[in-house]
Amino acid sequence: MTVDSSRDPAALAARAAERHVLVVGGGIGGLIAARECAKVGIRVTLLEEADAVGGAIRRAQLDGVAVDAGAESFATRGGHVRALLEELGLTDRIVAPEAGSAWLAGIPGVGAAPLPVGGILGVPANPFQDDVRRVIGWSGAWRAYLDRVRPPLTIGHQLSLGKLVASRMGAKVRDRLVAPVTTGVYSASPDDVDVDIAAPGLNAALTRVGSLSGAVQALRDGAGGAAKAPGAAVEGLVGGMSVLVDALVEDLDRFGAEVRTGVRVQSVRRTDAGWTVDAEIESDPDADTDEEAEEPLSFTADAVIVATSEAAARALLTPGVPALAHAAPSSSPEIEIVTLLLDAPGLSVAPRGTGVLTVPASHTAKALTHSTAKWGWLREAAGDREIVRVSFGAQGEPAATADLSDDDAAGLALREASALLGVPLAPGSLLAAHRARYVQSQPASIIGSGERRAAARAAVQAVPGLAVVGAWLAGTGLAQVIPDAKDEADRLRRTLLWE
Repeated sequence: MTVDSSRDPAALAARAAERHVLVVGGGIGGLIAARECAKVGIRVTLLEEADAVGGAIRRAQLDGVAVDAGAESFATRGGHVRALLEELGLTDRIVAPEAGSAWLAGIPGVGAAPLPVGGILGVPANPFQDDVRRVIGWSGAWRAYLDRVRPPLTIGHQLSLGKLVASRMGAKVRDRLVAPVTTGVYSASPDDVDVDIAAPGLNAALTRVGSLSGAVQALRDGAGGAAKAPGAAVEGLVGGMSVLVDALVEDLDRFGAEVRTGVRVQSVRRTDAGWTVDAEIESDPDADTDEEAEEPLSFTADAVIVATSEAAARALLTPGVPALAHAAPSSSPEIEIVTLLLDAPGLSVAPRGTGVLTVPASHTAKALTHSTAKWGWLREAAGDREIVRVSFGAQGEPAATADLSDDDAAGLALREASALLGVPLAPGSLLAAHRARYVQSQPASIIGSGERRAAARAAVQAVPGLAVVGAWLAGTGLAQVIPDAKDEADRLRRTLLWE
């Protein structure tokens, strides 16, 4: 029997040590891809334009309290994030949010009320349920009840969640119950949400049962009564999600990878020798002189992984990947989160649960999280102070804070928090504030998103030695970004070591 020496572990290790991979972008996708390559001995250099890695996972300090300024939790579905946390030795940091209901604000004629329980993506199983009827009124409940008596033959496969809900249960259910959830979860109108992606099995159950409300009940019964809506099962980390970023950076250092921040990549091009990445060191905007002028850099590598936002990735790659120009870009809204540290004893009883969603167009903010009510570890860290996060911006709707100064943005967030929580918050109650801005990649559940992502990925994968990771191709959330980044890095790694 002939032994293939190329598959000998020693030979593989030697081959890995001769390979160099450049990762452009230090968000979670980039960090995971870099780690997958580095842990088998491949030399890895990661370049990040910002002064810190982490992407949408950011840490802020509010008067000595470390808070999440970006992503604050992860979806438990698939078990991918928990598996990674176990690898990194962070299992003891995993924590579930505190029990507590969310509220809904901006209800016409009502104001605010607890968000109804027992639905899927806001679609109720029983329109006459007290908390549902309080939101949509008697007229809305009776209109929604028509869903139960419509002939089954009128049922057909509907792609749009909003159109499905409006046709079956009426505009009030769509606008007052479903729209706040999809805007809060996806930053998108329910009309743009793909039913089959956002609520798998709902269309099939509708056809089988004969009504939309009955389909919701059937799916919930089939799941043991557990909600199937996104965000229904999330966890966080004591100390904040940046603990994950810290652990990944520590692991990369242990594997010998180089992580450089403050480096802006200008071009990525394929050469006879492999790949060349041209970049420059970002100058210090606070410097008093021109001594820290931008310094040009050039890197060569056997392969490149681009882990930036969609716009940046397309700008870098389209010259060398012409087919990418034929893959239509997606719409990615710019979101702003203003986090407030408050001296507000009236919030200590969590008057409106752990958070508030808004009926679209009723408030300037799209959602609010009462962080010290949601996370026990943060409540302990804050002492007798309260922390709330106010979110602005959605698909097709720029953040109201976009053109404001930091002080004015904090003032607007404070006024919105007061309105959404139903508690007077005077300007003097604001102790500290932090503002974070980021581009939210289009979720996988948006109609047409799958086709756009598949076309872009096919264009990239046709080019040897190139991979692209991140939310714009994987879908939003760590539960999608992490396994996708692992798969893409593994594909590239296989090519470098075996082919």
